[in-house]
Amino acid sequence: MTAFVFNEINFDHHEQVVFASEEKSGLKAIIAVHNTNLGPAMGGCRMWNYASEAEAVRDVLRLSRGMTYKNAVAGLPIGGGKSVIIGNPKTDKTPALFEALGEALERLGGRYVTAEDVGTSPADMAYVAGKTKYVAGLGDRGDPSPFTALGCFVGAQAAVKHQLGRDDMDGLVVALQGLGHVGFDYARRLKEAGAKLIVSDIDEGALKRAKDELGAEVVGTDAIYDVAADIYAPCALGATVNPDTLKRLKAKIIAGAANNQLSTPDMGIACRNQGILYAPDFVINAGGIIKVCYEYLNTPEDGMDAHVRRIGETLAEVFARADAEGLPTSVIADRVAEAKFKR
Repeated sequence: MTAFVFNEINFDHHEQVVFASEEKSGLKAIIAVHNTNLGPAMGGCRMWNYASEAEAVRDVLRLSRGMTYKNAVAGLPIGGGKSVIIGNPKTDKTPALFEALGEALERLGGRYVTAEDVGTSPADMAYVAGKTKYVAGLGDRGDPSPFTALGCFVGAQAAVKHQLGRDDMDGLVVALQGLGHVGFDYARRLKEAGAKLIVSDIDEGALKRAKDELGAEVVGTDAIYDVAADIYAPCALGATVNPDTLKRLKAKIIAGAANNQLSTPDMGIACRNQGILYAPDFVINAGGIIKVCYEYLNTPEDGMDAHVRRIGETLAEVFARADAEGLPTSVIADRVAEAKFKR
């Protein structure tokens, strides 16, 4: 059989890739530890109904690498990792499944610490915690979504200041894609700051709530790329900034919560050439992992809000340096991260 980890395009000198299974629960999981130079690898556990094992490998490699860069830029004493469970999060969840994942994490001896992610929740993590201590994001304090949204908001403020020369968002139009926990809270913050919202989502209930509570205009999932907006905020799946969509965007700023927003690295160059300021995703959406890290390391939380708000300052520095060096913001953000975690 052809090896598909080392040859996968997203393989980036990952330290460890572990396939974990358990017959009784039906667990099929992949754990990727990308880099531990700054500390134990930390990143959430995603549960998704992947079409193939290769697709799951691709996702966990890409996401774990992103966590290394995110954690480093955020100034956290942790490395980057991620785990994925192959399965339908709506129909395949059982306590035994997550207990089996906990046992798999325990065998790694602390090299990787997990938390909730797409398709999983603090309740699921509680079952993981029954088998290992290497899990964060537990209980009522576990939901990192509000902190991710806060980081996105201050990041958008920094982008508006740099690109539009404005200290406020009054009257700006934001095309926001994805109204999950993070996306909706981000939308709420934007609305409170005076922005007009145009939103899309596959969840009709979320769209109705955004329309009723936030006065948002609703458009189709594909039409979101064509609206006349100042900011495009991708808050759902990754790779929505690609050659097909970029030529349709009218926004001057891309500032959203989704991971891996650029379909390929050269899309950072394309954004710059098109006059669009891209807020690198792993910088702007780091609020959640900051919250989880504080909790896991028992760091006093009185400094956590300020730490999340420094995302705006970090982005301002990235934007300024990109202009000074004539490079895409994505390249500058990578270099900032690599200067911290590479040895």
